[in-house]
Amino acid sequence: MAPRKRPETQKTPEVPKCPKSKRSRSPQELEQEAKKLFVKGPGSSRRHDSGCLWAGLANLQVLPPYSSLVRALHQHKLGKAAWPMLQQSLQQSFLHSLASYRIFQKAAPFDRRATSLTWHPTHPSTVAVGSKGGDVLLWNFNTKDKPTFIKGIGAGGSITGLKFNPLNTNQFFTSSMEGTTRLQDFKGNTLRVFTSSGTCNFWFCSLDVSAGSRVVVTGDNAGQVVLLNMDGKELWNLRLHKKKVTHVALNPCCDWLLATASVDQTVKIWDLRQVRGKSSFLSSLPHRHPVNAACFSPDGARLLTTDQNSEIRVYSASQWDCPLGVIPHPHRHFQHLTPIKATWHPRYNLIFVGRYPDPNFKSCTPHELRTIDVFDGSSGNMMCQLYDPEYSGIISLNEFNPMGDTLASVMGYHILIWSQEEAGIQKRETVTKVCAKQGLGATNGNKSCEKRQLSVKGLKVYKS
Repeated sequence: MAPRKRPETQKTPEVPKCPKSKRSRSPQELEQEAKKLFVKGPGSSRRHDSGCLWAGLANLQVLPPYSSLVRALHQHKLGKAAWPMLQQSLQQSFLHSLASYRIFQKAAPFDRRATSLTWHPTHPSTVAVGSKGGDVLLWNFNTKDKPTFIKGIGAGGSITGLKFNPLNTNQFFTSSMEGTTRLQDFKGNTLRVFTSSGTCNFWFCSLDVSAGSRVVVTGDNAGQVVLLNMDGKELWNLRLHKKKVTHVALNPCCDWLLATASVDQTVKIWDLRQVRGKSSFLSSLPHRHPVNAACFSPDGARLLTTDQNSEIRVYSASQWDCPLGVIPHPHRHFQHLTPIKATWHPRYNLIFVGRYPDPNFKSCTPHELRTIDVFDGSSGNMMCQLYDPEYSGIISLNEFNPMGDTLASVMGYHILIWSQEEAGIQKRETVTKVCAKQGLGATNGNKSCEKRQLSVKGLKVYKS
């Protein structure tokens, strides 16, 4: 007698198998697995759809996006869950939301590539961008107001650093290849010149500002670092590196802690109160290649560095001697490309960085896309990738607004604004009402309503 068929409800749960490596699975297997998570998979269809390409599919199945979050909130309310567990659940939910991120605004106001990017500290839809020609754009993409465009000097005026004045957000600081670090307003007026080299042989490459300690710090192409107060008084001017200082960063939670990155293949940590010379650093972090950036995490406890070849490193403030992790990633330096810099998400332990595919990179695959890669700051695992086939160039700079829900990216002379599709639709409803009035884009069917193209036409232009 044949055995009876087991009822459907009594099926033995299938034991999950250890997933094959990404390279050993066929495109069909990857596509089927991606469909289970309702996101864009790394199959052939990704060449035609913008959005999120999941990389760590197995990792994302650990915490379901909604049930785990509700459970974690409930457990935290009962005092049974620690804050890190709740934070991890919130981060996992955000990662799943990236599947619906799309480019809903775009701008190309410059005649040269964009070189610097910063968000307004209190207006989550206002971004400022500097260009290689010294131009600065102030753009609130959610209002009817025309963007403000400050014309630069052209060749030789590249904006290398751009920060809003934390004491007056109608003003901003810039460092430039023109050889100055200055405070300006958005009418193009120079309010104060903080540093000036007086020669074309020396220029300033980096800039940061602290509201707490009320200081401005800038570095030049000869290894000099200058510290000034908000009134423009020079506190010290010392040669702290052997070569160009590519990045300076003040710790957001510890005003006296400074990190400097240099082409001399080092990142150095300084106590601003005790700097006496190049040997007075708290710690020196050697790298194998020149370093593009060194960014403190929002909580000030970690440091993220990006070299000019294929390494992203994460250091802990409790132990500077060795990195917590080294992430292999292709982002090599090229003379006519704005240097690629990895950045932190303002609320979650996530790292965002543009990819420059390198055929010599160990894990390079044929026809690799130029994506924005998202890494977990603790494990170093790639969680997902953002990609839009209409804008398939190399994305050098990425930065989230202070709210953490909108991403601004720089690709050549393009400025790209990413947001969740649902939120983007609501924002576009306001924008499309004024597209025709302001002449901010060509009326090419519905395409101009989906993604706005901003040109110099329709801008309020000021001369610096």
